[in-house]
Amino acid sequence: MQWQDGEQIRQTLERVFNDILSQRMHDVPVVNQVLAVRALGFNRYNANWAGVLITPWFMNVLLLPGLESAWITQPPGSKFEQAFPFGSFEFTVADEAQLGRYAQCSLFSPMFQFADQAAAEAAANSALQALLAVPAPRAMSRRDLLRGNLVRP
Repeated sequence: MQWQDGEQIRQTLERVFNDILSQRMHDVPVVNQVLAVRALGFNRYNANWAGVLITPWFMNVLLLPGLESAWITQPPGSKFEQAFPFGSFEFTVADEAQLGRYAQCSLFSPMFQFADQAAAEAAANSALQALLAVPAPRAMSRRDLLRGNLVRP
């Protein structure tokens, strides 16, 4: 699929993952029933589109391919490192019939630590902002990123 803008991505991700929620995940015990599917902050980042996808069962940084994405030919399940201003993170290539190829980096799973949608969205926005805006002198873990441990000794 060729992506045009962040709004197209948001609408597509929310439709696809709401379908997954209703068809495949509705009786799975890892679903936090107070949360909804929400795609946040999808913008161009180098050759890719980057943003965060919140579902009632996970929160992931997603990369959707642009025309020059190097990882698009890798098979689902393969892994690669993606550098961001904050540090380098491992992504896993995935494929969904209604969506096509994408890459994901897990932030939270399951999602029971979030009492409501606002808390999940605040965490997603903070993680995305830090990932894209804060230079890191050395590798940073997802845990440090999400806990706001941005200062290094």
